[in-house]
Amino acid sequence: MKLATLCYVIDRMKNSTLMLHRVKKENDVHEGKWNGLGGKLEIGETPEDCVIREVKEESGLTIINPKLHGFITFPLFDGVDDWYVFVFTAENFSGELIDSAEGILEWIPNEGVTSLNLWDGDAIFLNWLKEDKFFSAKFVYEKGKLKSHLVSFY
Repeated sequence: MKLATLCYVIDRMKNSTLMLHRVKKENDVHEGKWNGLGGKLEIGETPEDCVIREVKEESGLTIINPKLHGFITFPLFDGVDDWYVFVFTAENFSGELIDSAEGILEWIPNEGVTSLNLWDGDAIFLNWLKEDKFFSAKFVYEKGKLKSHLVSFY
């Protein structure tokens, strides 16, 4: 089991979202996909601690008061482990973008985010972020293909 965070940094002034094109790491399960920022929780971290640390490491930006939108279960996502992911957005941030070891960072106009090469499930739950509903969901993938999903809204 792996606990992780995922964050979409949003610049309201530019009407854009910071996305990461995963093209730099070898043997990356996300290779070629566009993702938000995030990663695995370390021992003793809260999800908030983790998302702040991961966004800083991957982008150079310091996020303030990230907003938790929901929780997603990905059974055997990488073929080995179940992934449990806390999904955040962040609109308050400071700093300058760095050259990320994870991939290429790019501010994407909000209306174009779901047209990127995303995981199929991402295109679904990104819409839930706009609706500002708290959710708990499960996305089942087999060999990289979305097979089913379930969601409860609160």
